[in-house]
Order: sequence, then structure tokens, then C-alpha cells
Amino acid sequence: MVSHLRRAFPPSVTSDTVKKLGLAPKNESYLVNTLRFLGLIDEEGNKTEAAGRIFSLHEDGAFQNEFAAIVKKAYSQLFDLHSDDAWKLDTNKLIAFFRQTDQSSAVVGRCQANAFRTLVGLAGHGETSEPRKKGDGETKAMPRKKGQQARPKPSQQAGVGATDGHQQQYNVGLTVRVEVNLPAEGNQETYDRIFKSIRENLLNG
Repeated sequence: MVSHLRRAFPPSVTSDTVKKLGLAPKNESYLVNTLRFLGLIDEEGNKTEAAGRIFSLHEDGAFQNEFAAIVKKAYSQLFDLHSDDAWKLDTNKLIAFFRQTDQSSAVVGRCQANAFRTLVGLAGHGETSEPRKKGDGETKAMPRKKGQQARPKPSQQAGVGATDGHQQQYNVGLTVRVEVNLPAEGNQETYDRIFKSIRENLLNG
């Protein structure tokens, strides 16, 4: 939003203006109230003289200095209490200040703290985190020293299907269980024929 306003600050800024610009979806009213709180627009949303003077500054350094003065004036109670250390206050301390000042809820206090920290960055006092370098957090394989043998894979380690680098052979035994149901009404001749058939077809086959 600020980047756009530095390029072209409309004569009037309302929620409808912000919505048409597509700069703060679902937060149009909050943004307008912030501009009004800073004294950049009046109660009707008209651009103030201070806004015209500050947002027409082309150099970033000059803009940040003037914008910082606007922020300090708007948050005079905070700076009266903490002086220039207010620029460096963490979120929890800011929430505590805003809640005590306005007797507001934790949610509102956090919104106020986040808004202030955003303004701190625009005023040139915010800390910027270094961009993450490519490859950070990735696990890289350690280079192997010259002459060092590669670590054997699990299937090549002793006791896991291998002996001295040669695959171990296993002898597998097979047991077959045969159940024979003998007829209760059978005689000796019947039983002899059954066992004779088993011997000829299974045991000797």
C-alpha cells in the first residue's frame, strides 16, 4: 500500500478506494483507519498536507525519516514511555502496552502490535531477516576419503545371507503329511489294497 501511495497518493482514500486498488483484501477499513490515525487522511478520507509532503519524497532515506516522525507523533504515549527503544520492542511488550492503554482484548492488542511493527519497518527501523541460502537445511553426503572403502549395504554385512562376500547357500527340507481316512466297514483286504496303492504311487513314485 505504501509503495503505491508513494507513486500516486489519491486525493481521497476510502475503503472503496483501497478495494478498487486491490491492496488490502478484507482489511480495507483497517488500513483506512491506520492512515487516519497517522494523520495522512482526515475524517472524510481526504489526503492531508503532511501526506502530500511526505509521500512525494523520492529518496528512501528522506521518506523514512519523515515517516518515522509521523509514527512517533501518532504513538506519542508509547515513545514517551520507552523513548527510541520503542522501535525495538518485541510483540509481547507491545501487546501489553496496547491492552493496558485501551483496555482491549488479546486479539485487538496483537493486531495493534502487528500494525505498529509494520510501521516500524516502513520507517526504516525494522530488522530484516537474511534470506535463506540455497541448500540450507539439506543433508549432504560426506565426501569419502581416498582409499576408504564404501560402507557395505545391509545385504552384504556378515550374518545377513552372506559369508566372506559370497552368497550363502541354504538346504531346504520339505515334509509332506498324508492323511488316510479308512472306511469303518472295510475288511483286511480293503485296507491292504489302500496301503498298496499308497506305496506304489507316493512312496515309490
